[in-house]
Amino acid sequence: MIDKPSARAVAEWAWFRSSYSSSGDGNDCVEVATTQDTVHVRDSKNLRGPRLAHRSAAWVAFVAYAAARS
Repeated sequence: MIDKPSARAVAEWAWFRSSYSSSGDGNDCVEVATTQDTVHVRDSKNLRGPRLAHRSAAWVAFVAYAAARS
């Protein structure tokens, strides 16, 4: 189980946008932040909205899976 971080912690994370996440107008982006054991993903248009949290190993497996199918 992944603990729910405080709003302050989320604001302090170093969020970055995926270079592949755009429909051309720059509005369809996801942002990712990494912490010691977790990768967090959110919608760049809804910064206070829901976030997905994945253990680092699960994120690595997902990226490898997605890259093999692109």
